[in-house]
Amino acid sequence: MAQFMTLPEAVAQNLTTGDTAAFEGFTHLIPHASAHEALRQGVKDLTLVRMTPDLVYDQMIGMGAVRKLIFSYAGNPGVGLLRRLRDSVENGWPHALEIEEHSHAAMANAYEAGAAGLPFAVLRGYKGAELARVNPNIRSVTCPFTGEVLAAVPAIRPDVTFIHAQKADRKGNVLIEGIVGVQKEAVLAAKRAVVTVEEIVDDLDAHPNACVLPGWTVSAICLVPGGAHPSYAHGYYPRDNASYIAWDKIAADRDTFLAWMKQNVLDARPEDFDDRVSHLRSRS
Repeated sequence: MAQFMTLPEAVAQNLTTGDTAAFEGFTHLIPHASAHEALRQGVKDLTLVRMTPDLVYDQMIGMGAVRKLIFSYAGNPGVGLLRRLRDSVENGWPHALEIEEHSHAAMANAYEAGAAGLPFAVLRGYKGAELARVNPNIRSVTCPFTGEVLAAVPAIRPDVTFIHAQKADRKGNVLIEGIVGVQKEAVLAAKRAVVTVEEIVDDLDAHPNACVLPGWTVSAICLVPGGAHPSYAHGYYPRDNASYIAWDKIAADRDTFLAWMKQNVLDARPEDFDDRVSHLRSRS
């Protein structure tokens, strides 16, 4: 059952060096604050899983926290490269990174298989594609009913999933609205789940088509207004496009990157975060 606690407490209790972790969000509700807290706590040797890794995984890779990346498409959306990811793959800085690349469809199906407690996912995919040549975890099975040859990938079962959401009620139920991506499946597939939220309310006031995660699916809930920035939280603040554009230059140089991370993540103070949240709310 979900417990309410601070984000530092939730990370310390649920994320351990060597874990497989998913910090999920599809452009929307990306849990930046959780990833930054993991970096402040010095967690290392992680296997990170995510559809469309962007800035937050670029930061974690560049800080040397990641051993392996399981993903589908990696880039700075609307801008270009993930320069720290590329530096790690091409030059081994700060160390070599193991990568396992999939399609979006395979990742989504693998999360669903994990959520269902199945060992692998089956899909019509990868026909004519060459990813299977470089990814031994893309295999095939023959349907016992039709004889059709289908693609198969291992289920994704993270040790811990981190997501950001709009609201939690005082019973621990979580409301996600807007683009929900695979957050629900990523939570249900994980052994533990940590959710940061914009606010805690008495009543979720959920409409019939809303995504609600029951409290028993969540390990910890943390009140972190602005916890998705620079991505956006539907109904709370917009996407900070300027931050994504600026990141391209920040990440291009190793020393510039390290200095930015020290100032804005590792040495960040609570009052700095409060000021940023006030600014975000003023823009919405």
